[in-house]
Amino acid sequence: MHSTTDFVPDSASLAAMTSSRPRGHGAVRAYDWISHHAANRGAKEAIRDLGTGRSFTYSDLDRRVDAMAAYLRSLGIGRGDRVGVLAHNGVEYFDIQFACARTGSICVLLNWRLTVAELEYILNDSSPALLVHDSSFAAAAAELQGLCGIRALLCIDSGGGHNPYEQTLARFDGQDGGREALTHDDVISIMYTSGTTGHPKGAMITHGMNFWNAVNLGIPAGIGLDTVSMCVLPLFHTGGLNCYSNPALHAGGTVVIMKTFDAGQALQMLGDPSQGITHFFAVPAPYQFMMQHPDFEHTDLSRLRIAGVGGAPCALTILEAWAGRGVLMLQGFGMTETSPAHIFLDVNESLRKIGSTGKTLLHTETRIVNDTGGDCGPNEIGELWVAGPNITPGYWNRPDATEAAFEGRWLKTGDAARMDDEGFIYIVDRWKDMYISGGENVYPAEIENVLYQLPQIAEAAIIGVPSDKWGEVGLAVLALKPGATIDRATVVEHCASRLAKFKIPNDIAIIDALPRNATGKVLKRELRTQFLGAEAPKIS
Repeated sequence: MHSTTDFVPDSASLAAMTSSRPRGHGAVRAYDWISHHAANRGAKEAIRDLGTGRSFTYSDLDRRVDAMAAYLRSLGIGRGDRVGVLAHNGVEYFDIQFACARTGSICVLLNWRLTVAELEYILNDSSPALLVHDSSFAAAAAELQGLCGIRALLCIDSGGGHNPYEQTLARFDGQDGGREALTHDDVISIMYTSGTTGHPKGAMITHGMNFWNAVNLGIPAGIGLDTVSMCVLPLFHTGGLNCYSNPALHAGGTVVIMKTFDAGQALQMLGDPSQGITHFFAVPAPYQFMMQHPDFEHTDLSRLRIAGVGGAPCALTILEAWAGRGVLMLQGFGMTETSPAHIFLDVNESLRKIGSTGKTLLHTETRIVNDTGGDCGPNEIGELWVAGPNITPGYWNRPDATEAAFEGRWLKTGDAARMDDEGFIYIVDRWKDMYISGGENVYPAEIENVLYQLPQIAEAAIIGVPSDKWGEVGLAVLALKPGATIDRATVVEHCASRLAKFKIPNDIAIIDALPRNATGKVLKRELRTQFLGAEAPKIS
């Protein structure tokens, strides 16, 4: 049963939605990257899929995309219709993304770490006609089909030599999937981000956002025809898909896909001259796991030109360990809503400006805004606002959230930041209460909603606390009802069936009552002061 109104944002409706926030790029035609490269360098390797050991040229990929597009057409899936993907990393993500680009449909990229209950909300919100899934998620997919009214399922590698996905591509091989006339304003994908109200929001990603991200990242990262970029982050995540996978395919380079991250295998790939890896991007945790691996000290990293890091603050020990092996990291800042590239720290400044995320990229704009809406001066803390053609037009089915997120054309990031007198930007704190665990954004309200289901709990607040392994983990600060008791195991067990693993609180603390201001708002800064032992940064 669908819980929301089915909404198809074609170019006209998107223009109406965003008329108060002009992007400045107009109705620019969206071009087909894969067909272009197939016509000009068809024999060049596009995708190397380590999970299956298969390699695909641009001509191969072009045929796969056409076959997938023809299959979508056979199901009646066309402009504005949604296609869900629930799978570990593989070439299938690019088959589907670029097939959607040809048919005008929209791929909904699903976090496979989420529980069925969490995915149910997302799928009822986005209403995909088709769900493509790994065999490992077959049971979840079947359950979700019934819960969410999904018309069709397509399984990748169901075992015993049976692969319905590949058989489907073979059946439609050679058929023309057609070309929908699309512009940069048309939506190509939806990526769900956790919501501060407890429900995830579907950030709409346009063709223009993908293009401008490829340009914004491609230039400073030196991405070109000779790029071989290894992807270890999940492809449902903007970091996996857009740093640097899509930019590499836009430039005619090669993407090497690891099904799931393994520190030893990643080091082996980086050090193997036959693999030729030139570019790599990850959140800090994979870098930490690799530098703790026994092979780190003797792996030849000399062929790695670019090692990008983002998604969470990178500890000095990680930067120094990799610099000691001759690898200077490129740091940056972005969000799903910003494509994600927005701020970039040049590799030559990585040690001089430790803690900075860098300067604004070429085709985007930045403001740091104080409480009165004015621009902050040097080193004054305010909220980070961004604008440009790389910014989302809004959230799927959520005009309220879209309106709240923008001030005219400016997206309010919810992050507190400052800019030094040289123009380098520092993220000081989250304007909202989000914290980052293992590169994943975690919003406390969602967890607090789950905790309030426990009958013992009168009040609950989640704060992020430092973790050597994950960057930050959640601490559940609880006030109990009279006579009630609770322990950590009860809280963890309750959350485990309702929340993804990275959202489950790592520990609990029991207090008499949560600190609140005069309007009743919980003062989380006071909780941070109490449990972290130091004054949290004050937001002016």
